[in-house]
Amino acid sequence: MRAAKDWHKGFFRNSFYNPASEAAVEKAPAEAAFVQRKLKLKKGAALLDLCCGPGRHAVEFARKGLAVTGYDYSGEYLKEAAGRAAKKKVGLRLVRGDMRKLKFRSEFDAAVNLFTSFGYFLKFSDDMRTLKGVARALRPGGLFLIDIINGACVKKNFRANSWCDMGDYYHLEQAELTADGVHNAWTRVPKRGGKTASRTFFTRLYDKKRLGAALCSAGLKPLSFWGNFRGAPLSDERNRLICLARKA
Repeated sequence: MRAAKDWHKGFFRNSFYNPASEAAVEKAPAEAAFVQRKLKLKKGAALLDLCCGPGRHAVEFARKGLAVTGYDYSGEYLKEAAGRAAKKKVGLRLVRGDMRKLKFRSEFDAAVNLFTSFGYFLKFSDDMRTLKGVARALRPGGLFLIDIINGACVKKNFRANSWCDMGDYYHLEQAELTADGVHNAWTRVPKRGGKTASRTFFTRLYDKKRLGAALCSAGLKPLSFWGNFRGAPLSDERNRLICLARKA
């Protein structure tokens, strides 16, 4: 089982996967509040939400008076983000593009990358291109907060096969652990009619040491690490790896 080189082009579509589930949307205000406490941004500050998806966090940041730019590869997600912003009566600048090819330069006071929206490329060099692009996009002293799956927790609790009941369908997961990350196959099996759909994808695994080294190499100095959005200490028992870094 191996994910294709450009698997992301067909994966992030509402017909198969949408990160703005009802449960995820409910958590967004508290998660955004945690992020804002750590970034300490004043009203009007420029924030880049890299891989903003359907905008569940971007809208919350905008509601607090930040000038938010949401950046994502998925046109479907950006359209949903625009609709969510209109419903909440806030302004969002939305840009479609590849996270490896950020063209911003010294434009933002801070940037965020949330909900494991990093580590998708088969080449580690592409991850570094992304981080260096973030560094270029930040003003001197700008902050970057990244939230990804905790690789140490994944390795400690690895399961090759699992499934769950999602209401209208069963969600099956198969995973293959490698030295670099995890190749995954997700399958949706409808309960009542419809076609079974499967997609494969890749997630590079980062622990504190590996993420810290990558950030430093990109010109971003790690300041703090947490294990969840309540500010708990990072540990291999917690599945989130949240890091706050500053542009050197």
